[in-house]
Amino acid sequence: MPSPRTVTSGPELHSPKQPAEPQTPVQGTRRASSVDAPSTHHEDWRLGLNTFRRAFSRVSQGASGQAPEEDWGLLRSSSRFLFRSLRRALNDGPTADQSQATAVPGAAHGLDMPSRVMDGVSQRSSTGMGPEELEPKAGKSVADLIAQRQLLAAFEQLRHLETRLVAEKASRTFEQDPTGFARRAMDVCLHYDGLAAEIGAVVRETLGPDGVDAAALAELARVVRAEEEAHPAPPADGDFLLTPRRWRQHWEDAVRRSAQERVQLVGAGEAPGAAEGASGLPGLLDELGGLVRRDLQRVQREVQPAYAAAGFPVWEAYLRAFHAAVAQRLQELARDARGCEQLYVLLHWVANVYGSPDFLGTSDLALPAEPLPPLLAPEVWARLESDYASSLETKITSCFDGILQLEQSRWAASEASDVLQGRYHTPLSIDVHMLVAQQVKVSGAISAELEATTLRICARALGLFVPRFEKVCLESELLSEPHLGANINACEELRTSLLARFPGTFEELEKPLMVATCNFQKRLLQGLQRDVQPLFKVLCTRAWLTQDVLLPLMDKVVAFALHLEHVAPPWAQETLQEVHRYVIREYLAQVLRPRDRFRGIERMTASQKMGLEAQAIGDTFQGLGSEATWLGQAIPCVADILGETDKDNIQRHLETLIGSYPDIRQDHVLAILALRRLGRRRNQRLLQHAQNLLRVAAKAGGSGAAVGRVLFEEIEVPTSVDLLITWI
Repeated sequence: MPSPRTVTSGPELHSPKQPAEPQTPVQGTRRASSVDAPSTHHEDWRLGLNTFRRAFSRVSQGASGQAPEEDWGLLRSSSRFLFRSLRRALNDGPTADQSQATAVPGAAHGLDMPSRVMDGVSQRSSTGMGPEELEPKAGKSVADLIAQRQLLAAFEQLRHLETRLVAEKASRTFEQDPTGFARRAMDVCLHYDGLAAEIGAVVRETLGPDGVDAAALAELARVVRAEEEAHPAPPADGDFLLTPRRWRQHWEDAVRRSAQERVQLVGAGEAPGAAEGASGLPGLLDELGGLVRRDLQRVQREVQPAYAAAGFPVWEAYLRAFHAAVAQRLQELARDARGCEQLYVLLHWVANVYGSPDFLGTSDLALPAEPLPPLLAPEVWARLESDYASSLETKITSCFDGILQLEQSRWAASEASDVLQGRYHTPLSIDVHMLVAQQVKVSGAISAELEATTLRICARALGLFVPRFEKVCLESELLSEPHLGANINACEELRTSLLARFPGTFEELEKPLMVATCNFQKRLLQGLQRDVQPLFKVLCTRAWLTQDVLLPLMDKVVAFALHLEHVAPPWAQETLQEVHRYVIREYLAQVLRPRDRFRGIERMTASQKMGLEAQAIGDTFQGLGSEATWLGQAIPCVADILGETDKDNIQRHLETLIGSYPDIRQDHVLAILALRRLGRRRNQRLLQHAQNLLRVAAKAGGSGAAVGRVLFEEIEVPTSVDLLITWI
């Protein structure tokens, strides 16, 4: 036997042959919310007729075998008359007075008809339950009791009639009149359905604006318990009258419908599509959360105590009902969510607002994590995260484009780089750090998987941005030393901080950042070299012997080094050492390619001047903080060879030079020896000794490039007539 139908209350239907009885005061104060939609009415009306057909069929089958054809004819004519009576009652509708109140619940569905509707049928039965049995003279009818929400009294009266009807059936009273039993059984079933519909109406009105009726809820619980005790299990003979009505399940269904209706009302008054906007969705979710929070708090404070005596699982039922209703609403919103903002709002609300222990305002009402199913199905959640990641990648790429445009506008406006904590500063580093940190933080608050995905997106986007930024910088003619220093600092900050903060994610970013930093450093050095290169051309000329051409050169070096004080220490020191090496290298290049040949007094003067300038260069770079002390022997050794009066000591100076600078080549030695006129044999002997020293150094692995000390290797010495003569 299927479980009883779930219906809602409606106006009491009267037989067309009888006038409508005046409404009681209680009936006049019934809540309008007890009336359901017409579509539900027609559906439940069909359910009521099905109940009648089943009852009618069973009684006819249980009747004695007397005149089967006549019995079936009687059943058919009685059923047609009953259907006509019910149809007329539905078509006539309630009177004007009845429209002001609600009578028997479920009557509008055709389920909970008072016995007056079927008086024309009942009075034709020679052995039947007349209307006076459902409407005692000394009391109220079952319909009136239901209308006045005296649910327990109505159930007790129905239970009495049900027991009596079952007893009469057992005594074979209806053997000659099966339609009489069917009419009376139908009357009882209709009123049971009306009582069930009123239970649903009470549940639906519980969280309404009129407040919680604790007395009605307590009586509802007692009625459900009484029905369960009256019908503990289906009868062995299959009698449908004694079948359990399953009102507890009906109550849980009503709770679910009530929660669903209330959740669907959120945002119902907005224009179509308004909730889907980036600004409308947060407001809708806030309203939804507020409604769920308020309703569940009312359930905990007011509703649950009313059911306490009956032991109903009120909190769990309402909690699961609202959870399912919110899940259904979010499924609808998820289908229409578009764009990074909407997707994030939806994911954030599910993960951090609804899933928060403080969602309901107190820890006592916290949503349990395990018993409830996921608010969004795993496949829906995965799709939202995937869509969000795709939108986020586009957004982050656009943000990097904006950062690049801001940097270009700063260069075009000739804005000087700020000095922050002693270093040249550009907003680039802060912008990138904030962009990455913010996106990773908000994604991590949603899920660890989305956080990892966001990190990969940021690393990939930054890996594409750095080469673009480098290219734009190197192609621009507007960058000054402070701008280049600021860019070096920015790349260094990104390389060190991102790798330390997010290990395992930004390793691939280290290489492009290092390449960009080295290129910025190279561009910085090229600017200095363009400024000082013309000053080196005066060295090793006769004019140089009488002028101080080193001073303006070193002044430019000192001015350049002042910029390095605002560059990150590792790169500042490396750049300063590169400048130191450049000055020594270019000085030696001019010495090994002299414009004038010095002899006699001029050679001695040149040797002394080289020694003094080597000392000045060394002191200057030492004062600037250069740690490239290994460069200090190069110029003095060449100066000693140039001014040595004892030719036998030249071999010792060569040994010192080759030992200090293993990258020196044979042609460099030839160029140094060419500064002196030592004779063929002495030159051959010194050259042979130098070659032996170079071979020993090569076997020892003393390559200058291997240890990072490259000096002579980058000095080009052209072949000249003097060198050829010396070689011969």
